[in-house]
Amino acid sequence: MSTISSPLKVGYIGLGLMGKSIARNILKAGFPLVVHNRSRAAVNELVAEGAQEAFSAAEVAARVDVVFTNLPDSPDVEQVALGAQGVIDGGRPGLIFVDNSTIKPATARFIARRLAEKGVQSLDAPVSGGDIGARQGTLAIMVGGPVEALEIVRPIFQAMGKTVTHVGEAGAGQIAKAANQIMVAAQMVAMGELLVFARKAGADPQKVVEAIKGGAAQCWTLDVKPPRLFAGNRNPGFKAHMQAKDLNIVLETARQYGIPLPSAAVDAQLFNAMLEMEMGELDNSAVLGVLEVLAGARLLE
Repeated sequence: MSTISSPLKVGYIGLGLMGKSIARNILKAGFPLVVHNRSRAAVNELVAEGAQEAFSAAEVAARVDVVFTNLPDSPDVEQVALGAQGVIDGGRPGLIFVDNSTIKPATARFIARRLAEKGVQSLDAPVSGGDIGARQGTLAIMVGGPVEALEIVRPIFQAMGKTVTHVGEAGAGQIAKAANQIMVAAQMVAMGELLVFARKAGADPQKVVEAIKGGAAQCWTLDVKPPRLFAGNRNPGFKAHMQAKDLNIVLETARQYGIPLPSAAVDAQLFNAMLEMEMGELDNSAVLGVLEVLAGARLLE
């Protein structure tokens, strides 16, 4: 594939909590940007900042060198990539398709195979770092797909994140993200447990966090989430229903390969309980709320 002349023309489809911030950082880095989203408010916002608008995925794909998607779930990405007026309709040899969504590895591989038939290379490139990382351009980006496509897209990734890791072939980025979500869920649940434990056993949870985060328990979750929780802020962040969706991807993939994941299975039950308790729009750290109900003790009393 021939090298695309700089600057790369970039398309971004899916301007939600993460996507809009990522697209804005791409625009700020000087890349000509075409945006599309089902809800037009985010499109209008970015157009006011210098982006161009499009009205279908096919139109975006036809106008750019690299087209990104950032969508809720596997069926959404498959529809936008391969459905009517999708990327495949506007695609051509030399286009690179990059998916920042978190979807099933099997879906990422299927999309890559179908787009390859039209000469389009694909990178599954899910991200980690939450809304803060998306706004600040400090995301961790895990990539599956052809190395040569990654090297072309790398300057765009550098506008989005601080680490870019090529994990392997198509689907490998999604496997890495699923592994990431196993750890994220475990940390959120463990943090909720230790906060409720400290409160109900008679210690100040804030001082407990201060005492333990300088030792072996130190992690991103303990560094970032407790101040928000102690302030009574359970707004997203990363929405709990997305964490539940990601854990369902983890468990479905684990079943496919015969992998026992007992801890992740329990965590999935707790996040699914959040949905039943109408907490799905809250931050994933608000799994604390399920544990509060089970323990009969609230963090803030």
